[in-house]
Amino acid sequence: MIKIGVLALQGAVREHINSLEECGVEAVAVKRKEELEDLDGLILPGGESTAIRRLIDKYDFMDALKEFARSGKPMFGTCAGLILLAKELVGYDESHIGVMDIKVERNSFGRQVDSFEADLAIKDVADCFPAVFIRAPHIVEAGENVEILSKHNDRIVAAREGQFLGCSFHPELTENHAITAYFVEMVKESKTKHLV
Repeated sequence: MIKIGVLALQGAVREHINSLEECGVEAVAVKRKEELEDLDGLILPGGESTAIRRLIDKYDFMDALKEFARSGKPMFGTCAGLILLAKELVGYDESHIGVMDIKVERNSFGRQVDSFEADLAIKDVADCFPAVFIRAPHIVEAGENVEILSKHNDRIVAAREGQFLGCSFHPELTENHAITAYFVEMVKESKTKHLV
């Protein structure tokens, strides 16, 4: 059985867990770093990236998250989670987990009041995905090994690099589980590889 965790420090944790369960896998809200050890994959949910970072530091999660990334297990960052995965952040000297070869700009679509929905074509996922953007970041630059999965108005809003998947929007706030299912497949493939 595949077991996927959702980092449960802040953000839309319950909605991600529901989406994972809809995809037929076991989902766990991760509140302690020790819980990462039993997982096959991890979702870093949206929320407020600065607040999440403070909580990561408070609960001593950072080394464990970097170790999880090094282990080759898939990680999926949505909205603030995308910011956590990025190697570079516009206007900041330091990254957070910093494992995905992308440069991200925070709040690049405006403030909370500028939240919107858009139908996106996402490569290998869906021709028309109802994406919810809330104070969303976007990917300004992507490294050569990063596959761009979706753009909105010429801004990169979903990308994959090996075991890392990131998107600017909140897939968990819709009834469409296509991108969660795509991540579940990444986790299944990764688990099969590790068993060989």
